[in-house]
Amino acid sequence: MIGPVVMGRPVVSRVMLIGQAPGAMEGPAGKPFAWTAGKTLFKWLGGIGLGEEAFRSRAYMAAVCRCYPGKSPKGGDRVPSPQEVAHCARWLEAELKILKPRLILPVGKLAIQRFLAFSRLTEVIGEVHRVAELPAADLIPLPHPSGASTWHRTQPGLGLLDRALGLIAEHSAWRELVDWKQP
Repeated sequence: MIGPVVMGRPVVSRVMLIGQAPGAMEGPAGKPFAWTAGKTLFKWLGGIGLGEEAFRSRAYMAAVCRCYPGKSPKGGDRVPSPQEVAHCARWLEAELKILKPRLILPVGKLAIQRFLAFSRLTEVIGEVHRVAELPAADLIPLPHPSGASTWHRTQPGLGLLDRALGLIAEHSAWRELVDWKQP
């Protein structure tokens, strides 16, 4: 893994977005989802009431792995190994215990697999899943917004993404973020 560690702002929030691992551009930018995938992700979230700056200032952003895993020999970014995921797991576990989110938004297969066993994204996207571990929370998975992926731009992924975003928009924890007024 290649540093620096990439983290979101230290925000106390009941909504927690969990990505897979930062890409090559996130380290220099100093924030998660700072490049192409971020543009897509924040377009999705903006469509349900929170643009990028509002989301970054009101929701906690974490990742399964905190450093860039490097390039894959086949192109694109390398998927972190099970050992790398295990090495970073204590940070995510601690954040979950401290924040006690009511709504968790895992983005991408690796982040979703942290909570749910599945073989295909069609089995989990577009549904609310109850996570009973400490702390208990609602989980609404999202596909990875990578420009290399067509899953979220073609059916059935497009329809399942729309359904997931609708479920997020209706969730009470999300509504609190949207309606939040700065003191």
